[in-house]
Formats: sequence, C-alpha cells, structure tokens
Amino acid sequence: MTAIGEVTSSPAVEDVRRALNERWSGTDHRVAEISGYALLPAGKLLRPLLLVTSAEAVGGTREQVLPAALAVEYLHVASLIHDDIIDGDDLRRGRPAVHARFGTPDAIVTGDALLLGLFSAVAECASLGVPEPAVLAAVQVLASAGEDLCRGQVQEALLDKEVLASGVDHCLAAYLEMAALKTGALFRGACRAGALLGGGSPAEVAAITGFAEHAGLAFQMHDDLLPFLGDPSVTGKPDTSDAANLRLTFPVLLAIRETGPAPLERILGGALPPERTLAELRELVTGTGALDLARTRAEEEVALARAELDTLPSGDATALLGSIAEAAVRRDR
Repeated sequence: MTAIGEVTSSPAVEDVRRALNERWSGTDHRVAEISGYALLPAGKLLRPLLLVTSAEAVGGTREQVLPAALAVEYLHVASLIHDDIIDGDDLRRGRPAVHARFGTPDAIVTGDALLLGLFSAVAECASLGVPEPAVLAAVQVLASAGEDLCRGQVQEALLDKEVLASGVDHCLAAYLEMAALKTGALFRGACRAGALLGGGSPAEVAAITGFAEHAGLAFQMHDDLLPFLGDPSVTGKPDTSDAANLRLTFPVLLAIRETGPAPLERILGGALPPERTLAELRELVTGTGALDLARTRAEEEVALARAELDTLPSGDATALLGSIAEAAVRRDR
C-alpha cells in the first residue's frame, strides 16, 4: 500500500515546493502577500505532481513543465479560497482560512488573481523549450478544467435539493457527474496538460486523461469519507463542514439508497446542530454498510485508473502515477 506521504515527498514535489517558495516568499503588494499566505506553506502539491509526472511519463522533462505545475496549484488554491467562503469554513490547513485572516473581499480578489496568474505561468513553458502549440493546448486544457470546476461547484448545491424530488438513484448519477467536474477536472487538467507539454502522442494523452478521470473520482469518493474517518486536528479543517452545509456526500447517498429518504429528511432538515448532524450521519453510513461500500467503490476506481496506464511506456514516472492513484484512497486528509 502506498501512503500519500510517500508520493508527495518525491523529488518532483520538492522542486515544485522550492519554486513556490522562491516566487512567493518575498511580497511587494497586498495581493502578493495574501497569495503567499494561501500558497505557503504548500500543501501536498498532488496536482502539480500529477502534471510533472504525466509529462515525464511521456518523455518530457521536469524543468520544462515546472511553471505549469505552479499554475495548476494556483488554480487549486484559488478554488479552495472561494470554496471556504462559500462553505463558511474558517479553518484551512490547520490555520485561519484566507477570508478569515484577510477579509472576504480581499480573499475573493486574491483568488481571482491566482486564476489569472495561471495563464502567464503556463506560457513560461514556451521559453523553456516547449513547442508553442503544446503550450496553447495546455492553456486550453487548464481553462476548461477551471470552467468544469465551477460547473461542479454549482451542481453540488443542486444535489441537495434534488434527492427527495428525483430519487436517490438519480442523485447518485448526478453525484458522479459532479465529482467528475468539481474534483476530476483538476486531476484531468493537470494530467492532460502535463502529457501535452511533455510531447505525448495522442494515444498517450488519451491514456493519461483516462487515468486522471478515474483517479479524480476515487479521490473525491474517499474525500467524502474523511468526515467519518478523519481527525480534524490532522485534516486541518472542521469535519462538520459537509454536515453544517447539509451536503449530500457519496456515503450518505449510498446509505439513503438502503434506507429510503426518511432519515435524510430528519437528519438534514436543518434543525440539528452540525455536531449532532455529523454524529447521526456517521451512525447512518456505518449502520447501513454505506461506509464500506463507498470505500470499495473508490478502490474500484483506482483499479480502473491503473489499468489505463498499461499502454504507457513502463518507467519510474508511470509507476509513480499508479502509486498516486493508490495513495488517493489511503489518506487521512
């Protein structure tokens, strides 16, 4: 079994971490100061690692795609800044979220600045020897990933309103679509952009894209388990966030499929405090076996992700991609 700490301590991650520190440690204006706070100290850097490793898996070099790896972290962190505002979460990575530290208006603007900064970061790859058509293709991929992420965010909110009216099976299908957009978008964008920048063939780019789609889905499914498994002192954010926002997550939907909508109406009716809501949801997903079902489904997605790699050249980078997918469902945050 590969733990998330093993893959995120790779030399590629250290190179990305060093580049982020060099670029954002010194600040000369407030937006840069807030950006530095959001980006540093860096998190797991999983999405930059996916971009770099995808490029290397098709024969590219780390040095040429490093600016694009920073770019995908800008996109990810910007989405976290905005998510924390939407969800009302004041804690991120064990410290005040950006809006809690600097205020909501400046947090929104900083998120916007990071989104715009990703394009100039990707463009830097051209000066490092990446052909301009590949750079343009990567820009298009990451822009599409950002659009999909926004669509997924909106669709997540709609899920909460649809389950009783449309039935849980419909909502499970909508959940999978939402997860493919909200979380899968950045996995897909990072991997596809990396393969394009690395000079991958159409078949190689397609294989890495397929890998990312399954890995991203596995990551989101496991992420939905963390409030029931994780320790907020380790995860760095409140485990009551989904409960406080009355959000329908994967194990909850699986549990409702077993019991019918009645428990959902009571638990997620909004009358209970978040801590009690989480406790009752935990009892529901454990008692129905939904927790184990969700974990099994996430592991199935990992197996599908690894199968996509069979057509790629064997090597350290391809093996690392497989390890990243496995680690996605072996993490506690």
